Amino acid sequence: MVAKRRSIHGQWSTRWAFILAATGSAVGLGNIWRFPYITGKYGGGAFVLVYVLCVILVAIPIMMAEIMLGRRGRQSPINTMQTLAEEEGLNPAWRYLGWMGVIAGFLILSFYSVVAGWTLDYIFRAGSGIFSVATDSEIGRIFSDLLKSPDRLLVLHTLFMALTVVVVAMGVRSGLERAVKFLMPALFLLLLIMVGYAMSTPGFIQGISYLFKPNLSMLTAEGFLAALGQAFFSLSLGMGAIMVYGSYLPHTASISRATISIAFADTLVAVLAGIAVFPLMFSYGLEPGQGPGLIFTTLPIAFGKMPYGQFFGTCFFLLLLFAAWTSSISLLEPAVAWLVENRGISRARSSALAGLVAWTLGIGSVLSFNHWEDLKLFGRTYFETMEYVTSNIMLPLGGLLVAVFSAWLMSRDSTVDELRMGEGLAYRCWRLAVRYIAPVGVIIIFLHAVGVLKAF
Repeated sequence: MVAKRRSIHGQWSTRWAFILAATGSAVGLGNIWRFPYITGKYGGGAFVLVYVLCVILVAIPIMMAEIMLGRRGRQSPINTMQTLAEEEGLNPAWRYLGWMGVIAGFLILSFYSVVAGWTLDYIFRAGSGIFSVATDSEIGRIFSDLLKSPDRLLVLHTLFMALTVVVVAMGVRSGLERAVKFLMPALFLLLLIMVGYAMSTPGFIQGISYLFKPNLSMLTAEGFLAALGQAFFSLSLGMGAIMVYGSYLPHTASISRATISIAFADTLVAVLAGIAVFPLMFSYGLEPGQGPGLIFTTLPIAFGKMPYGQFFGTCFFLLLLFAAWTSSISLLEPAVAWLVENRGISRARSSALAGLVAWTLGIGSVLSFNHWEDLKLFGRTYFETMEYVTSNIMLPLGGLLVAVFSAWLMSRDSTVDELRMGEGLAYRCWRLAVRYIAPVGVIIIFLHAVGVLKAF
């Protein structure tokens, strides 16, 4: 019966289509600036090694579990969890795990769209050549002036949400798959163009050293937690996106090989982004350790000074747009899938409705940077509250419950049947990791995020 279950939404044409889509979901704005930044901050090559171990021991096992659940259920995360719980003789209340993932992804989309709108603005600014004629202080004011303009932010937010809705409305193969088949190769091409230029700059060796030279003295307990958190969040775990994408995966495809390919591609993008960005910083005497401000205040100064900066600046912000776009369509898809399945609404109308609700919630994030900047809840603006609750509470909790359900409650026969990797060493390693190692890692992330556990 399980083998014959099919998704009413269709499925990916090939395993590689799924890998591209899931990689697109994982690769986002955080890969472009956060991974390189925290790598340099916490010990360079030593941090990279810890990060890779966290990906292998925590992120990959949970991602395999999410894909497995999605493919076995063949529905939206909400209906998948209810169906599988009933199938395993468990309480159907497990559907609320699906609800939590869908809502978390939906809330993330509402503020992610606002941030992605900034990249749209900067594509036009870079293409106009303004960075080449503006002074350093004027470039810095461009970003602050953008944040103070709610009308402009709202227009950009609207444009980006519309781009997302259009792709999702077209369906799995005609929309999602067609989009990622163009966007992901384009993203890698733009990234390689940036890396190629970085290799020609005088700061290339210094930038590589900043990223990869091991400095064990900087790898503190906080650095270990940063690596663990980055490994978990970088792969879009706990938000329903990977589960719903897994529901479209052909039954013959290998979940383990697909997961490893996705994790490798996601890490590769982050590393290449660091190779592209930091040599530019050192070549033009700029400060590399600025987190998100690196993209919109510091890097444009480098584009203004470098040869062909107008071209490379435009390429870079296009790269950011593509990374944000592939992530956003995966955030909207779970909610759309549920509306189609449970409300009998067409995919086009479901996409428009879900997009409209997410857009409306995003208005609060738009206003957080101007009219509502002094309106705070527990010391956080609306934007900061949405980001904190989803990233630090909902996603870790969702990942933990996925691990518990798949490794402790789901029968061994069901997991063996769906993973299709036999019961040999590979399966036993996965089961050990998802039962014991991954939950401990996620609990540590959660306790640190909510302030119960403090790094020392």
